[in-house]
Amino acid sequence: MSLAGNGRRTPPEHAPGVSGVPNLTVVADREPAAFASGPAVRLTDVTKVYGQGAGAVLALDKVSLSVAPGEFTCIIGASGCGKSTLLNLVAGLDQVSSGELATAGRVTLMFQEPALFPWLSASKNVELALRARGVPKAERRPRAHELLEAVHLGGFANKRPHELSGGMRQRVAMARALAQDVDVLLMDEPFGALDAMTRDLLHDELERLCAERTLTVLFVTHNVREAARLGDRVIVLSSRPGKVIEEYPVPRNGPRRMDTPEVSELAASLTDRLRVEMSRHVR
Repeated sequence: MSLAGNGRRTPPEHAPGVSGVPNLTVVADREPAAFASGPAVRLTDVTKVYGQGAGAVLALDKVSLSVAPGEFTCIIGASGCGKSTLLNLVAGLDQVSSGELATAGRVTLMFQEPALFPWLSASKNVELALRARGVPKAERRPRAHELLEAVHLGGFANKRPHELSGGMRQRVAMARALAQDVDVLLMDEPFGALDAMTRDLLHDELERLCAERTLTVLFVTHNVREAARLGDRVIVLSSRPGKVIEEYPVPRNGPRRMDTPEVSELAASLTDRLRVEMSRHVR
């Protein structure tokens, strides 16, 4: 899928292959040739402006970014720097003002809130995503159970959201995202509302699922330790208007935890960089 500046895109709710399931927006079907030979996500001089005239707000300014298939890329920056705007553009929920944006494969967006249907069980919430994908009815329930097993919720398939903890609800949301058989997973602070222990456990789950399924991930967070813990690369955006001002490759030397020296060292460097950037805008 590609989008040029000022181009028009079919609204998500009417586009072929697009799901109306909350917390889940598929914006493109697989393009095997493009996916095999190039980036999974590519932004070239992408600019986003809200409004017109004197009241216009420049949210993103000529952002260029390339994400390889299977790469886990974290995006950090001060509040209001355009992190969520960037994800919305990649997801197809908004269109660029100028520049070019392209994705290869199917794309799903997960928000901070699981947004499960409260009257449906965990299994039925996942089945709804399978239904949107066109999976035959007879195959949905067993497939939903497989996906819930994958996120260690096999024994909770018949529970409704109010019977599940916050971490469990987010696991259901992950299972629902996986139900779309996606290639690119966009995550907008999905663990921000969870306690530290639950968040750490879900980091392990996400890392395992990404490795098993070779998912490409764009992950927005305010938590520098989370970015250092999860990412293969960390992108730092400037204060508004958002620009890419720094990239930190993260070497993989075995399993990482939030409290390991490598994570702590990188988190400190990220914090220092953000402080320098933010200080430029408060003087």
